[in-house]
Amino acid sequence: MQTVFALATARGKAGVAIIRISGPEAASVGAALCGSLPEPGQHALRVVRNANKDILDQSLILFFTAPNSFTGEDVVEMHLHGSVAVIRAVEDAIAATGLAREAEAGEFTKRALLNDRLDLAQVEGLGDLVEAETEAQRVQAQRAFSGALSEKMMALRDKGIRAAALLTATIDFADEEVPVDVSPEVEELLTSLIADLKAEIEGSRVAERVRDGFEVAILGAPNAGKSTLLNALSGREIAITSDIAGTTRDVIEARLDIGGLAVTFLDTAGLRATDDTVEQIGVSRAIDRALSADLRVVLETDDFELPEELQGRVDLIYGAKADLTGRKGISGVTGAGLDEMISDISGILSERVAQVKTAISARQRGGMQRAVVEFAQALSAMRTSAEVEIAAQHVQDGLHALDSVIGRVDVENILGEIFSRFCIGK
Repeated sequence: MQTVFALATARGKAGVAIIRISGPEAASVGAALCGSLPEPGQHALRVVRNANKDILDQSLILFFTAPNSFTGEDVVEMHLHGSVAVIRAVEDAIAATGLAREAEAGEFTKRALLNDRLDLAQVEGLGDLVEAETEAQRVQAQRAFSGALSEKMMALRDKGIRAAALLTATIDFADEEVPVDVSPEVEELLTSLIADLKAEIEGSRVAERVRDGFEVAILGAPNAGKSTLLNALSGREIAITSDIAGTTRDVIEARLDIGGLAVTFLDTAGLRATDDTVEQIGVSRAIDRALSADLRVVLETDDFELPEELQGRVDLIYGAKADLTGRKGISGVTGAGLDEMISDISGILSERVAQVKTAISARQRGGMQRAVVEFAQALSAMRTSAEVEIAAQHVQDGLHALDSVIGRVDVENILGEIFSRFCIGK
């Protein structure tokens, strides 16, 4: 591989900026700029110079030799003063050596994957960790990055290998008397595998919501105080409020951190029958977004009738405009009932988050779903026929699907999609 370099910290003024150099010529590049490098695994202060021996900066230099680095290659890290001019000058000096090129987005992590420092599930966890905004996102991403899914898949894989070995033994010794009927143990292994995978699959759907954020739709009649409530929740005027019915025509969103979870509140058009064509579109959009949301909150008024499409789909109901009615409920004007509502929402979403296992992405879920299909077909073959060879092949195909979850197979065709989310320098 070519040696690559990139700024590993954000561009712009900062106290410290880190430039990472990785590859077979990393030590040569470092020596060209710094004169000498510290011992592997150590750090030292060095003066950084360009080819003309002009002083560019004084830097803390770290040196790692393969395979004991993040990428699994020789790595030099230069901890510089975070000046835009310093960064540009050092990058130019590195490029001028002719020994390294600028890294592409996610290239350091890609090299870690190709050098077996990380598996694919850990790479996805790292990507989520970089993007994490809330505590729940951080915890979930850190669990994936630390290898929790990899450990789970390897444990399930061991069960599958055991089942495959028992079936293979039956095939290999078909002409001989096998002392023990392996069918009960194989069925038990496959049944357990399917149950574990289904739990992971279901948990992955919630994990996606933790990563991407939950949606809570605020519903009610026109002038029920939905926009005022959204403004109160967000602490700013993001929705127009008016005494004129039908002011909100489109869905307005506000993303908040609720109990460590990313939650997007949706202010929707007032739900009512109307002859106004534009308002009808707004009502239709409100119903559609409400149906796809994770939670639906209704601000109830005396004249409000819930549309048929939403019957039985409401999660929380509060009295609207408690400041005017004097009854228990919600008021975006006074803040009455807001803490209770947030607590209720946080409680429901936290219960759902408890279902999260170790899988966190649609790609991982797809691999596990394929494995479930194969293991189920193997189980069916054992129970409905004597075709042990067919059952064995389905088990092997199921193991192949499990391997794809952590990137042991079928890696190349999905790398582009995964690394497209990474920034340069990571």
